Amino acid sequence: MEVLYGLHPVEEAIRSGSRQLDHVSVARERRDERLERLIELCRTAGVRVSLESRDQLTRLARTDAHQGVLAVVRERKFLGIEDLLAPKAEGEHRFFLALDGVEDPHNLGALLRTADGAGVDGVVLPERRSAPVTATVAKTSAGASEHVRIARVTNLVRALEQMKQKHVWVLGLDERGTPDYTDYDFRSDCVLVLGREGAGLHDLVKKTCDHLLRIPMAGQVSSLNVSVAGAIVMYEAMRQRRQPVAPVARKPVKERKGLGS
Repeated sequence: MEVLYGLHPVEEAIRSGSRQLDHVSVARERRDERLERLIELCRTAGVRVSLESRDQLTRLARTDAHQGVLAVVRERKFLGIEDLLAPKAEGEHRFFLALDGVEDPHNLGALLRTADGAGVDGVVLPERRSAPVTATVAKTSAGASEHVRIARVTNLVRALEQMKQKHVWVLGLDERGTPDYTDYDFRSDCVLVLGREGAGLHDLVKKTCDHLLRIPMAGQVSSLNVSVAGAIVMYEAMRQRRQPVAPVARKPVKERKGLGS
């Protein structure tokens, strides 16, 4: 069993239905409209609610940032790469996010929140050298981590190669890459790969990418925080993918005249 804390993560765990909840505990000391709505949501979903002291919730959550709400849930089951690669409706392209060694749970939470907002079809996380999807990640993502489809893989390079075999373009983000991210056409099946905080993509991951994109920088620093950089590119991809593809203009057919005309 795992613990989730905070109003948004607990509420979204109930709404998503992706995990079985054992019970929800709320602080006796807190009584307001937002908490009452959450309790009513629990009743509607058939989730048991118990009253605890705020100090007890702090001990269980191991933080005082629980906002007076805590849920005990079943351990999350992650998808496999094959689950993410299920085909979409004809004419719709898939867009994925892969993280190569993002170890800060706050960065991971922020990226999952953006992935949900930008309509990403799934996120690929390596089992090693990656922040686990913990209660801190859920809190930072404002509960979005409960909705995003996440696959955990043993070997990220192998997973990317599997995606390439399914005609998914692999796009790494690198400060020395070309072209600029705004010059790339995201209206195809593709996966955006983001690297480690400070160090970027591992060499083997970088070699696996079909293209390396860059975010142009006008100031003195050469790169952005990984969650900020990821948000910029994900929303550019969403913007492009919402635009209808312009029909190809056909050349007018010259009228053919018969003999003797």
